[in-house]
Amino acid sequence: MNIGESNMETQHSGSVKEIHVIDDSTLEFEFTDRISVFDKLIPSTIPGKGESLCKEGKFWFEKTASLGVKTHFIGLSAPNRMRVRRVNIIRDYDAISSSTTNYLIPLEFIARHYVAGSLFDRIQKGKVAAEDAGFEPGHKVRYGEKLPRPYVETSTKLEKIDRLLDIDEALSISGLSQEEYDNIVTIILKIDAAIEEEVSKRGLIHVDGKKEFAFDENREIMIIDVFGTADEDRYWDKDAWENGECVELSKEFVRKHYEQTGYKQELYKARDEKRDEPPIPPLPEDLVQDASKLYADMLYKLTGGV
Repeated sequence: MNIGESNMETQHSGSVKEIHVIDDSTLEFEFTDRISVFDKLIPSTIPGKGESLCKEGKFWFEKTASLGVKTHFIGLSAPNRMRVRRVNIIRDYDAISSSTTNYLIPLEFIARHYVAGSLFDRIQKGKVAAEDAGFEPGHKVRYGEKLPRPYVETSTKLEKIDRLLDIDEALSISGLSQEEYDNIVTIILKIDAAIEEEVSKRGLIHVDGKKEFAFDENREIMIIDVFGTADEDRYWDKDAWENGECVELSKEFVRKHYEQTGYKQELYKARDEKRDEPPIPPLPEDLVQDASKLYADMLYKLTGGV
């Protein structure tokens, strides 16, 4: 579905997306070739990235709608532009209640199916116990290990730097009831099962991913933004994983570069010490080209070339 052009004003310029106002009920996402990690915009662009992410987002919205899950997706207006339903963004948590409608739920939901990323780091540091992740007490957790059950957690969405939340604070700031929260988790796991079924056909493992939700004008839950893409989710090469290797096939590939150079450690130390954050260096040109190829390849692997 393609949507015609109209006069637009920019509502928000994000790290990688421009958000344009079409009318009172419609926004347009413009997916740029910019790239960010650790909430830092890298001073490099990745050719073709925006179009790949936009097409991946469309694919997963349509797949999700076929599961009976409500979304805010309307259609594409260009290869890197997507029209969506507009909801209110309420930054004052105190202004959100159990009867508020048509608003972005100020949480990110992260569902993890394998031990990777920050979950592994927190387990290694003793901040998350093996049994909290579903393992038997005393189990020595290995990077890349499949979790006994999905590990779902939430973080803030509208704060300058995301922070993880316990369930009580998540409910308090979002206006969600426990039943609504549980319903969202059920939706996430339903979508993730469909993602895993789809991408496994093309040699991928769906490791983890984040999703965002909103209430419509009738306080019905709908999934928003984009998800399942090579930016929002983590994927590994299936054959390599079966042979004991975790080959990153997502934006995690870029994050790993900044870990290997020591930039990530320097950044997080500055944040912990509440100092000025060091500027993030640009990507080397060979990694820009590798990243561009990765995003193009992932468009096919995630969607089958749609």
